[in-house]
Amino acid sequence: MQVIRDDVFRKQLKQGLSGGFLFFGDEDYTKNFALRSAREALCPDPTFALFNDLRMDALDFSADALLDALMPLPMMADKKIVTVSGLNIHTLIRNHEFDALIDTLAKLEEYDYNVLILSVPSTFIDEGYAKKPSEAFARLAEFLTPVRFDPIVGARLVAWVGKHFEHHGVSAAPDVCSYLIDVCGQSMFILASETEKLAYYCLSSGRTTVTREDVDVASIAELDADTFALTNAILDGKHQDALHALDVMKFRRVQPLFVLGEISGVISYLALMKPLLEEGLPLSEIGALLKIKSEYKVRMYANACAGKSQKKLRRAVELCAEADRKLKSSYSGYGPIEQLIGTL
Repeated sequence: MQVIRDDVFRKQLKQGLSGGFLFFGDEDYTKNFALRSAREALCPDPTFALFNDLRMDALDFSADALLDALMPLPMMADKKIVTVSGLNIHTLIRNHEFDALIDTLAKLEEYDYNVLILSVPSTFIDEGYAKKPSEAFARLAEFLTPVRFDPIVGARLVAWVGKHFEHHGVSAAPDVCSYLIDVCGQSMFILASETEKLAYYCLSSGRTTVTREDVDVASIAELDADTFALTNAILDGKHQDALHALDVMKFRRVQPLFVLGEISGVISYLALMKPLLEEGLPLSEIGALLKIKSEYKVRMYANACAGKSQKKLRRAVELCAEADRKLKSSYSGYGPIEQLIGTL
């Protein structure tokens, strides 16, 4: 079995693609970028996108629907591209649909005018190990070339952030880029959003250089905002609002363990902040004590503490720990989070 890396796939893209590919690995942002690049390369004329750029979401996926997409000939081109995004191999196996997928992939050679890409989000497939791949991964690799997408970290990620700033018409020193990563985390989806927001913030102020102070004032990760809305709805007992916020995160395919970790983090901060607020400490001191670098986030958390007792916040911390144990003990998707929403 030959597994290639995403940089090898990009080289093949320049030379011309053929056959099928399985995108897997931990970095979903670069998967999406590679999908977009493949579409642009194989179907550069949007006039023919209806015929030559066929896209399928996991919500619409079935083996029969995939076969229907593969069968038609390309229009005014040698090849067409068929992509399936967000595919969950665990779900296919659980619902006894995986064998049907394999049967369809076995027919791919009959329709060799297609380039097929199945993109599997992080954690949605058990790849096994290099010397002993899982059965599902091995069966897929019989018909598709696996392409691994690993996270970009360290100096490469710092450079990537700097290039994103430049794309939006501003510049940032490497230490500022590194600071943004420290504040917002290493998710490339979040960093892409934050670089764009900070660029507009600076340009609107008549400046073209991003500083650490700009990050402190203006930057709060988009996922933080989503998680905060979800957490606030949970603590306020607004179950429908909480379920709606969770649905948004499901649609964006944020991993359940990551969602629960972020919820637990927010609730823990609120539980720590509540007694400090009741003691009358200034927000600047509270932020320093809790090591929250963003002034905006400190104010947001302080406002969220209003109307919530220390007893309720401590109980919420306990329930988060219980949900975490359930989530880690078995593959149960978003179930423990939904139970948490219904309990508080």
